[in-house]
Amino acid sequence: MQWWNSFVSWLTAASNQTMVFSAVVLIVSIVVASLLAALIAREAIRRLLVQNDRALKAAVIGTLVDAATEASVWNSLTPQEQVMADRAVGQADVQLRLLPIKGSGVAANWAAHQLAELKRTSATFGYQLEPALVEFRDRLVEWQEKPGRTRKIFQSDLDRWRVSKNSTEKNLLAEQDAWTAQQHHDQYAAEPAAPAPAPLQYPSETTSPSTETQRLLDDVQALEVRPTPFQS
Repeated sequence: MQWWNSFVSWLTAASNQTMVFSAVVLIVSIVVASLLAALIAREAIRRLLVQNDRALKAAVIGTLVDAATEASVWNSLTPQEQVMADRAVGQADVQLRLLPIKGSGVAANWAAHQLAELKRTSATFGYQLEPALVEFRDRLVEWQEKPGRTRKIFQSDLDRWRVSKNSTEKNLLAEQDAWTAQQHHDQYAAEPAAPAPAPLQYPSETTSPSTETQRLLDDVQALEVRPTPFQS
């Protein structure tokens, strides 16, 4: 207890006030500087994460828009191009569902439905696809900026499509897609190989006995019988 009394006496002494004040100011400055550095670092990390998320979202949306452009001309793509496009769409779908945005799964379901409709319309040429592509792009960009409000719109569209399509319509659409795929496959199938040339027919060198006999008889009949000259 004696040491505490000595410390209080030293702290309250008039001769030590300047030193005590300088120490307090130094400690407060260090604490404030540490807090400011922590806040600045936190804000910098937050901005870096936001930029990274935004770049990832832009990449996913760009991939989906590019896939929609290819889906609008799906019937004119080769089978190899269709496989590559489906693979890119699959990767973009997974990335979209893993985004840290509310309603990313709903947006992925909506985008998958729209891509399927674009493919089907490309085969049947039901309407002009340019407005559909613009709407697809704008809706995804709006969802990226305002995910909460756009998620409700996506969900209402999915519910409306689910109600409007009964089992019969689904079967008809599945049959239509299968027929379109078969026609496309037949179009790009390899052309049939040219038929092999027929073997050359050479005249037979052998002659049947009856033909040879007839030829000899004709030669004998053609001979002229000449009279023998009179001897002088």
